[in-house]
Amino acid sequence: MQASDAHHERPSAAAARAAVQMAMSTSRDQERELKRGFTEAGVKAAAVDIGGPFVQSIAKAVENILVAAKREGVIAPSHPHEGAVTGAAREALAQLMPRAAGFNVGGKVGVARCGEHLSVAVFLEIGLLHLDDVGLAVAHRAVPAE
Repeated sequence: MQASDAHHERPSAAAARAAVQMAMSTSRDQERELKRGFTEAGVKAAAVDIGGPFVQSIAKAVENILVAAKREGVIAPSHPHEGAVTGAAREALAQLMPRAAGFNVGGKVGVARCGEHLSVAVFLEIGLLHLDDVGLAVAHRAVPAE
C-alpha cells in the first residue's frame, strides 16, 4: 500500500498498515519518506528501534515507544493517549513473548494513528544461535479525538 491509499480504507486498517510499514522500514530515510506520505493521507506515524534480552528490555522498549509517539506528534501528551500507546505496546510485545522469551532480539516498533484509531506494530529478529527467527505483532487501541 502506498501512504496515499490510506484515504481509501477504514481508519483502523490504515493505522495498523502504517504501523506495520513503519516497523518494517529499514532506514531512517525510509521512515521519513513513509511518514511524509502518511501525513499527507491523514495518518500520524513514528518508529523506534528496540533490542536486547527480550524479557529484560520490555519496560525500556515501552518507554521508548511512548517517547517516540509523543515526540512525533502521533499522540497528545494526555493520560488517555499515553495509556493507549503503552497498552498497545505491551500487548504487541506480549504476543511475541512465547517466541522471544529467553532470547536476544533486535528490531523496530511502528506506531500510527488515524483519527481515533491507534496501532502499534513490533517487528523483531529473534536470536536462536545461527538460526534467527522473526516475529511480527500488531495491537490496536481507540483514543479520544484531539
